[in-house]
Amino acid sequence: MTELKSLLPEELAALLQAWAQPAFRADQLFRWLQQGVTRWDEMTNLPKSLRERLAAECKLTAPTVERKQVSRLDGTVKYLWRLWDGNCIETVLMHYQHGNTVCVSSQVGCNMGCVFCASTLAGRVRNLTAGEILDQVIFTQKDSGEKISNIVLMGIGEPLDNWDNVYRFLQLVNHPAGLHIGMRHISLSTCGLIKQIDKLAALELQLTLSVSLHAPDDETRSKLMPVNRAVGVEVLMDTCRRYFAATGRRISYEYAMIDGVNDSDWQADRLASLLKGQGGHVNLIPLNHVTESPLLPSRRVRQFQQHLEQRGVTVTVRRRLGSDIDASCGQLRRKQMEADGRKGE
Repeated sequence: MTELKSLLPEELAALLQAWAQPAFRADQLFRWLQQGVTRWDEMTNLPKSLRERLAAECKLTAPTVERKQVSRLDGTVKYLWRLWDGNCIETVLMHYQHGNTVCVSSQVGCNMGCVFCASTLAGRVRNLTAGEILDQVIFTQKDSGEKISNIVLMGIGEPLDNWDNVYRFLQLVNHPAGLHIGMRHISLSTCGLIKQIDKLAALELQLTLSVSLHAPDDETRSKLMPVNRAVGVEVLMDTCRRYFAATGRRISYEYAMIDGVNDSDWQADRLASLLKGQGGHVNLIPLNHVTESPLLPSRRVRQFQQHLEQRGVTVTVRRRLGSDIDASCGQLRRKQMEADGRKGE
């Protein structure tokens, strides 16, 4: 069955034209889909005969809230959505002075194997469709009653490992007839898939690219992130320089601070050397402890930050939001998988 929410307006128009429907029906249908209707009969300005055909031949995605946790500390909301096939994904709503940000997942599980992340513990089950990624924005907005102004693709999964669906999602969420969230209000995080970073650079989308670096040397990064074994830090940084040259957009380098692993002064010096001559920004992340991992949060975040600043690097320390509600990627899904008896899936 055709999943309508993943279709661009011109594709909806082609579908309905083949069904001998007038052109304006495609605009009506697109707007209904963007509003997050859950039943065909909610599309009240479409003829009953068209709704019946849509129901017979097309899929209308609508995730349901399996669990919802609200932080008593800062109001962060974490959703565990149940999808049509029984799988679960996570979405986080965060409140900032500049607006509301939603962190969305791009895959069910993840194949990247980063040792500090709960999302990857059971591997990747499947890619999310563009419509399923879009649903997280639409239904978070609908459930919370709060307008979403910013999106980060930093939830479960590696966005660039799901290239086609993620790019289509970006087109859909940016569309003037839809949510119309500007590219400069969207951040995409990657562990460093270099071919896809080059493809993204060629599109010049003006979104913010966040690279999960987490170590400045191959020995440490390869232990933390298996993806590094294929290319290495130097090749990744060369790719990032090309991205900056093509887009003019400053890259944010994510760096999870892990006690005794990547938080030494020599690693801060090495990181500063890697960033010399480019407009990069380092975002230090206090590690969220994962029960299944022996890694612990660093006790040297402030010293590491000061060391980088002394070398002329722009550094921020990420606020820890939702620390009382399993806000780290994959934790809530992992618990639900165990409850469902699907731990090894």
